[in-house]
Amino acid sequence: MVKQQLVLSMVLVDKKILAGGLAMIIVGTVLVLSLSTTMPAGQTGMTEEEIMDLLIAQQENQDYNTLAGMLIGIGFLLVLISFGARRKKDSAKRKEKKPAE
Repeated sequence: MVKQQLVLSMVLVDKKILAGGLAMIIVGTVLVLSLSTTMPAGQTGMTEEEIMDLLIAQQENQDYNTLAGMLIGIGFLLVLISFGARRKKDSAKRKEKKPAE
């Protein structure tokens, strides 16, 4: 009975941080996949205004891809942090050592 309680009380990860990190990875991946299929393309015989609009749309798409990549990276870091963020029960207690005489 005591061993079962000990096993249940030992948590290997911080579940909230892990869930947040996984959610960020999933959202970032979905954004990257959806943005990569909608890259604006030009045509022959475009006017100067259409060319400028195309360049702006391509730059916006590239910026969104960069943001989605950052979202994936931060989510991955949160997943890694969740493994080191577990709380240890006896870590708050400090034992004072008596000086050697």
